[in-house]
Amino acid sequence: MAAHLSVAVERWPLANVFTIARGSKTEAVVVVVEIVRDGLRGRGECVPYARYGETVEGVIEAIEARRGAIAAGLSRAALQDLVPAGAARNAIDCALWDLEAKLAGKPAWAMAGLAEPGPLTTAYTISLGEPEAMAEAAAKAAHRPLLKIKLGTPDDAARIAAVRRHAPQSQLIIDANEGWRADNLAANLRACAEAGVTLIEQPLPAGDDGALAQVERIVPVCADESLHDRASLPSLKGRYDAINIKLDKAGGLTEAIALAGQARSLGLDLMIGCMVGTSLAMAPALLLAGQAVVVDLDGPLLLARDREPGLRYDGSTVYPPEAGLWG
Repeated sequence: MAAHLSVAVERWPLANVFTIARGSKTEAVVVVVEIVRDGLRGRGECVPYARYGETVEGVIEAIEARRGAIAAGLSRAALQDLVPAGAARNAIDCALWDLEAKLAGKPAWAMAGLAEPGPLTTAYTISLGEPEAMAEAAAKAAHRPLLKIKLGTPDDAARIAAVRRHAPQSQLIIDANEGWRADNLAANLRACAEAGVTLIEQPLPAGDDGALAQVERIVPVCADESLHDRASLPSLKGRYDAINIKLDKAGGLTEAIALAGQARSLGLDLMIGCMVGTSLAMAPALLLAGQAVVVDLDGPLLLARDREPGLRYDGSTVYPPEAGLWG
């Protein structure tokens, strides 16, 4: 029986304005792919990201262009060569994983040859704002074991110190979103070290991060915007200590699994991250999260409401998806 493709755009309001160095937003706009075959349905969700030149319309066009191939039984292996890494391929790839698991009557983690996922601690994101506002947000979230702090301003040292004062027991991840420069890198690294920061994400712009190889990385540094799929790995040598794998960047779970294996063989630690989306986007990433030193799958915690059924979150503990959601 031929497979049937449907594509939908969904808008999910955020609980609060979400601000990073590149701007603010009040909703998560996601594209959901559904592939039905033999009466069974596989779903995948992606978040088109302007930083990588993506638009909702462009992602939908890229997915629709593969309608015939999907109807004819497109495999995940063939998909890798047919669609470049990015949000469009991620949605199709994850939908195919979900469908294959249902057709086989097996969980996706078993089909992928991965360990059975269990509950994990996820980071919780503190949006970029004035130091006082970030300190207040940190105080409200101080009960959480792991906080991710959005930065990327000329006065980040004050923000780091303010957050640490108001969340003294939490582990901190700093995400500068390419907002630092070579001339303030060392000072910001020192501020992070003094605050006991666990990891720093993408301090310098992708393509202009050579200074990371010239400075003592007194806090481990993780590539985000500089890392997409396996083709990105050679350029990271000597500059980064870890990589942030996001399915929307890698182009799906298939590439993410391969990327994780190759990165670990090169001595790079793993962080599993996400765009701001619903539980449907987080679920496939949870299959890899057990391999990571840091997990950042808090997208649903930032929404005013999540899809039903969704992932179960108990504070900062996230549990594996039930079959009714994905996989």
